[in-house]
Amino acid sequence: MTRSTRLRENGRTRLLLARVLPPFRLPSVLAVGALMVGVASAPAHATAVTAAPVKDPAALVNPFIGTSHAADDFPGADAPFGMVQWSPDTPHRPDGGGYEYNDSSITGFSLTHIAGPGCRAAGDIPVLPTVGAVDTGATDSFSHTHESASPGSYSVALDNGVKTELTATTRSGMARFTFPATDRANLLLKLTNSQNGDTDAQFKVVNSKEVRGSVTSGNFCGEGNAYTVYFDMVFDQPFQHSGTALATPTATTPRTDVSASTPEAPNKPVLHGVVPGAAHPFAVRAGGSDGYVTFDTTTHRTIQAKVGISYVSAAGAVGNRTAENHGWNFAQVSGAAHTAWKSLLGRVRITGGTAEQQTVFYTALYHALLHPNVISDTDRRYPGFDGKPHTVDKGHGAAYANYSGWDVYRSQAQLEALLAPAAASDTAQSMVDDYRQTGLFPKWSENNGESYVMVGDPADEIIADYYAFGARNFDTAAALKGLIAEATATNNNRPGLNYLQQLGRLPSNGKYGCCNYYGPASTTLEYNSADFALSALAGALGHTADQHRFADRAQDWRNLFDHGSGFVQPRDASGTWTPGFSPTSGKNFVEGDSWQYTPMVPFNVHGLATAMGGDAALAKFLDTDLSSLTGAGGYTNLGNEPSLNIPWEYDYIGLPYKTQRVVRQVQDQIWTADPSGLAGNDDLGEMSSWYVWSALGMYPETPGTADLALGSPLFTRAAITLPSGHTLTINGTGAADDAPYVQSATWNGTAWNKAHAPDGALGAGGTLTYVLGTSANPSWAADASAAPRSYPGSPTYTGVGTSGDTAAASANFDGAGYSYSTHALAAAGVTPGGKVTAGGVSFTWPEVAPGARDNYEANGQTVRVSGSGSISFLGAANNGPASGTATVTYTDGTTQSVPLAFSDWTLSAGAATPLADNTVAVTMPYRNDAGTVSDSTRTYVFATTPVALAPGKKVSDVRLPSDVNSGGLHVFAIGCGTG
Repeated sequence: MTRSTRLRENGRTRLLLARVLPPFRLPSVLAVGALMVGVASAPAHATAVTAAPVKDPAALVNPFIGTSHAADDFPGADAPFGMVQWSPDTPHRPDGGGYEYNDSSITGFSLTHIAGPGCRAAGDIPVLPTVGAVDTGATDSFSHTHESASPGSYSVALDNGVKTELTATTRSGMARFTFPATDRANLLLKLTNSQNGDTDAQFKVVNSKEVRGSVTSGNFCGEGNAYTVYFDMVFDQPFQHSGTALATPTATTPRTDVSASTPEAPNKPVLHGVVPGAAHPFAVRAGGSDGYVTFDTTTHRTIQAKVGISYVSAAGAVGNRTAENHGWNFAQVSGAAHTAWKSLLGRVRITGGTAEQQTVFYTALYHALLHPNVISDTDRRYPGFDGKPHTVDKGHGAAYANYSGWDVYRSQAQLEALLAPAAASDTAQSMVDDYRQTGLFPKWSENNGESYVMVGDPADEIIADYYAFGARNFDTAAALKGLIAEATATNNNRPGLNYLQQLGRLPSNGKYGCCNYYGPASTTLEYNSADFALSALAGALGHTADQHRFADRAQDWRNLFDHGSGFVQPRDASGTWTPGFSPTSGKNFVEGDSWQYTPMVPFNVHGLATAMGGDAALAKFLDTDLSSLTGAGGYTNLGNEPSLNIPWEYDYIGLPYKTQRVVRQVQDQIWTADPSGLAGNDDLGEMSSWYVWSALGMYPETPGTADLALGSPLFTRAAITLPSGHTLTINGTGAADDAPYVQSATWNGTAWNKAHAPDGALGAGGTLTYVLGTSANPSWAADASAAPRSYPGSPTYTGVGTSGDTAAASANFDGAGYSYSTHALAAAGVTPGGKVTAGGVSFTWPEVAPGARDNYEANGQTVRVSGSGSISFLGAANNGPASGTATVTYTDGTTQSVPLAFSDWTLSAGAATPLADNTVAVTMPYRNDAGTVSDSTRTYVFATTPVALAPGKKVSDVRLPSDVNSGGLHVFAIGCGTG
């Protein structure tokens, strides 16, 4: 859910990064301390750094990057994957992050934040220091000159004279407020001011140094989910006064429930259709109570506070605070947070590049490792998705929450597993536990509540990605079993799964019910990627039958590829292409259009190229699509997830130099070291993770695998500590901003001429060395054998046309729920694997069980056939008659066009007669109806009049029509005469 970013027309706006130390001087970029944004500097290539590995990556992070232009990151204090994000909120309060750099006042310092989620979220328990009379609506003005931030720390001197310093542990926060000398130094606890409103707020004074309470919020994107967060705050000095004050509550996101056919405006996710269960009431109340405490700082101006939070109980909040922060040493806590980030970020050590490039890189890496978040307390209790408290599984460190599934499966999950395998393993186990508690894996969840926002079934990719990239300490058997169950039985996470199984696509006019179903063309592709990832996981775990089953089903994208237009297009239930298609229209797509979605076959790019007519055709498509990087003209939008795979697809068609060029253009044109220098909503670190991978010169294109498509490194050296403990070193000899082109490469000293990373590189490690230059080298890795792997599967039939009389809903021949009866077929002498003879030709009926795929709905599929003499087809049309042209390919490579037409399977309910070249092969007295079991309409199967084949030639295969005029043209079998 990412907003696109704008290109700068007259060069790149850049800001000099300065570190700020009291008394808020502006020393050079290499000084120690926290990062802030200052004045404009020269272009990146003019600011080189010494050629030595970065010693302290955390010192290079600028948390203000991404705090403007709708990236929606936050600059405040956080530990890696922490439960607490103590960060400032400003009046515009961007979604999740809460802080807009262009604002000049702060409304509060909230304890929880989410980086760029696309809908309002978190922002719970804002605390604001004020001076004078208590006013819960107060804001504090400030200047960026007096503000600084670094990983784990934040500081600002407010215009009211209060200096606020914040730091954090995993489950607690610590603050140091330095007030003017006054007897009215207030800390307001704006309990009714969660970003998406609150339905309940509690405030209790425990003693003169301690307050506690809770708030209940949620309602992500208007879904109605709810969570309660408890807090306990202690001070190092007693407060003189305390109380509650009436406050105007924050409005919540309205519930939408628009129809499945309602287009979704880009970056404006709304719920389509119903969501299960009653929504938690989020009606705006007339008023609510905020809390406050007042100190006398005439003698002691500095007030320190420690706060623990918990999603289980107040006691859990107390326990988290006391377990993680025993004393009152602010510098020690801040230093520990910095050290934690230094250690985690240091798993990638870069050398070279410019000062700005190093800052952008490590800031992106920092943002990519903020989420998901620990949700379990130090006593190991956490709130389950079933609303009950649970205990973290034995052998795991914590339970995790906040899954932006549709976003992070593309590259953030892989980076998390690679660099933080223990956290990723715990996250995978948390997802398995969520499934055990509710029967569903998390899709897009906030804390312990599901929202069903976005589409697809991303748990398949996330868990498979974790495993492929080295995070394997979780119950893999339970994960695979649950994922297969979710992929094979219609459920709330996969609305429309019945259509996918029976028609091989999700129709534009289908009936879906629950939950948040929309964008059928996009959702089909999302299910395909999920199925392929599931296939990869099954294969890795030794389940070969499931590996092949889901790899085959993943190829259903072919059923939406229009060979006439060259685009993925929506089709209705009958098989007819949905009218009014435009490749720049977002209708039937999700936050994009067909220019952006047609390339979304990341597991079979070679198959996509073949469908388009060959590598040259895909190259032409990519050249046009990548003529814009920000969505202009409906083309690629590298500020949003559906386009992230596109630049890497040149690798698959012998043009890796174009990947190298385009990726560098993206880096240079979209990413900068200023507050607006991040490509759209960060989506819990997904967009930032793309930059990290691209700067390393590689990308995890294929979901569920460790396959890496190659670009070129931005830095002269990067050393990655792998989950195995080994090191992967990437050397970029001659690396420079204007030198993205690979001239040659070696792997462990031996020439490497492939556009993918070596197998095993992420396990055993090794050294990949590039020689880079300013001019393209079209010959490097250009051979077809140098392309990254594509996985075509071995798909056969595309639709389910027959059902048993007691299981009528298991098939859908015509898109309206009707199907042939296997009992009626058997009565007519037609059984699985049996022979059907018509027009002198013998056909073999598909040898499959009722309810399994048993026919091809013609759309350019290639079917293996062996024979000579003449050829005939067995099948029927729905909403017919339907016709097209098949292509016979002989063993010598020559071809012959064969017209193919079938009559309607019911002869229009008896009102029509068979086509002139159709012979009735089978007649049945009724058909099955998914709604009423049987229907008395007579049905037929037809055989076409045999067409003579070229004398003396033998058939190799037949390509079914890709030019069907309307309805569905179904082929059950192909037969050849003896000639």
